[in-house]
Amino acid sequence: MSPAVSPTDDLSPELAVPSAAAPGEILLELVDDHGVTIGTGEKHWAHQQPGRLHRAFSVFLFDRQGRMLLQRRALGKYHSPGVWSNTCCGHPYPGELPFVAAARRTAEELGAAPALLCEAGTVRYDLPDESTGLIEREWNHLFVGLITAEPDPAPEEVEDTRFVTAAELRVLRAEKPFSVWFETVFEAALPGIREIAGNDW
Repeated sequence: MSPAVSPTDDLSPELAVPSAAAPGEILLELVDDHGVTIGTGEKHWAHQQPGRLHRAFSVFLFDRQGRMLLQRRALGKYHSPGVWSNTCCGHPYPGELPFVAAARRTAEELGAAPALLCEAGTVRYDLPDESTGLIEREWNHLFVGLITAEPDPAPEEVEDTRFVTAAELRVLRAEKPFSVWFETVFEAALPGIREIAGNDW
């Protein structure tokens, strides 16, 4: 895991904006099997079968008691609506650093920026979502960190939030549907999670 960096210390790089997109479109950064950028693609198109490998990020934030912040995705989301997932996930704009995108998007969705954010590796996966017919083919940059402010979620993005211990997470996963990517990104991020939140995880 890389040294800890506070996202509030240096967010000076200009955020890339998808200028080539048509009105209403969002462009993603397409990558090859080594995570090297090879172009851009429209977001919905990239998630339709057979899928196009693209750059993404997943964030796991914890409070001072070592509890993980989960979100339940808004019911109006086009992809995986109404299911529980990690603190935040999304896609950098083309040319935007994944770290910057992760800090930006966490603040946008949850109304509270991370107090601390650390890189925790990458994971590549191809995961179909049977409920929507879409597919996640992603080169995912993982981040773990701390949150000290009270979440104030954007209702169009987040239906609910919950802080859970490792034991509470096991119970919730047995009772409620989670995003198709949660298990994969959670397992990949575990070494970094344990550095932040302890070996109970």
